[in-house]
Amino acid sequence: MNGMAVQLREVEAMAAALKATPPLADILICLPATLITHAVQAAAGRLAIGAEDCSAEISGSFTGDLSAEMLKDAGAEAVIVGHSERRQHHGETDAIVATKANAARRAGLLAIICIGETRAQRLAGNALSVCGEQIAGSVPEGMTATGTVIGYEPLWAIGSGRMPTATQIIAMHAHIRACLIDRLGAEGNELRILYGGSVNASNAASILALPEVGGVLVGGASQTAAPFLAICRVTLKMASAAVNARKEQRR
Repeated sequence: MNGMAVQLREVEAMAAALKATPPLADILICLPATLITHAVQAAAGRLAIGAEDCSAEISGSFTGDLSAEMLKDAGAEAVIVGHSERRQHHGETDAIVATKANAARRAGLLAIICIGETRAQRLAGNALSVCGEQIAGSVPEGMTATGTVIGYEPLWAIGSGRMPTATQIIAMHAHIRACLIDRLGAEGNELRILYGGSVNASNAASILALPEVGGVLVGGASQTAAPFLAICRVTLKMASAAVNARKEQRR
């Protein structure tokens, strides 16, 4: 529950800073539903706006719930489902997350499906199996790369300043990729896998350089413009270098 109207100034600052940058990376901010419409206006098309969650229900008598279609109508382009805090504090199961992902797909929203292990599960040697089970249960059949992103967030790293090692991230993302292929066939090889957990401007480049890391899912550093833009600059610099490298290869 972060985000009051005054923080739309941060969105405006982000949009202004990104105005002159080439569109080499997808930049998205997910906000409380109360800010979505105003945030879309503030973003002025320079970054995408998404929602933090949606109801598993398409429509009906569910007072207080917000359907994926309502979020789409408000201007959202994406929605996070299965965030660790929703799983932990609201008891959301893999089945509920899958239903929400399907609702997002039906509404035409990008579904950012989050998975991740606890510290206890990591220490017990169960991190890979836990995340594999979450993929099997949370990713509906038929999901596509154009409508789905996987966000890997080791719960013990979120906001803690602790980070998995590069070896651990590589192993997990490779495992996630294999599980996605098992689940979705060839399409599973196309989905982007984001890493989330204490991401900042100092470590973003090293994370993004790892195999099977298709982006970062930023938490605390995304709440104000300066640290978020610092991560964006790192990302855009790496994207530009990759584009130039491909041009050189074609010569």
